[in-house]
Amino acid sequence: MVREYSPPLESGDRLNRPEFERRYAAAPHIRKAELIEGIVYVASPLRHELHGKPHSRVMTWLGVYQSLTPGVDLSDTPTVRLDLDNEPPPDAVLFIEPNAGGQTRLSSDDYIEGAPELIVEIAASSAAIDRGSKKQVYRRNGVREYVIWQSYENEIEWFYLSDGDYRSLSPDADGIIRSQVFPGLWLAVEMLLSNQMAQVLEVLQLGLNSQEHGDFVKQLGQK
Repeated sequence: MVREYSPPLESGDRLNRPEFERRYAAAPHIRKAELIEGIVYVASPLRHELHGKPHSRVMTWLGVYQSLTPGVDLSDTPTVRLDLDNEPPPDAVLFIEPNAGGQTRLSSDDYIEGAPELIVEIAASSAAIDRGSKKQVYRRNGVREYVIWQSYENEIEWFYLSDGDYRSLSPDADGIIRSQVFPGLWLAVEMLLSNQMAQVLEVLQLGLNSQEHGDFVKQLGQK
């Protein structure tokens, strides 16, 4: 029996999505790799302070919102099939379920296909990619909101899609950013950056108690 040879998956490889998936499946030692504009990026080992801790805060914040918003789903670092040249595993995706009118679907092999409504990336060593080519890929594919936490600078950028381009969302006078796509998803930016999660969740709860969130849940239930 002749075994099929599979070249190793390495950063800089230029592949289409099927070949990327084939080589990735043949390399179980690689924990995280992505395909951006046909180029492979194999992630460096993830550090606690620069990636693991910010990631956990984001998932806590989004997880509370998802748990109280029927019709919305959340995933931690899922593979997302955007198009034939792009298959990233975003750090967090929040999306409206297909039967509630969302713009993604689940494939028969349980991958997300299409553009999630909101993507969050924790950017340390990947900051240039997250703010450059990946941002353009998300824009072109219709990701409606894109949040980048630049962990070296400890800054958060929040973009929303308007007329085919990303525009910045800035905190209001109270230091809160309010999602344009997910009503009630409120973020106390400085509290998140300084790991004051009790205050982050208090502000989020205000959003969840708002009329706009209640109307959104009713709207999702009518789909």
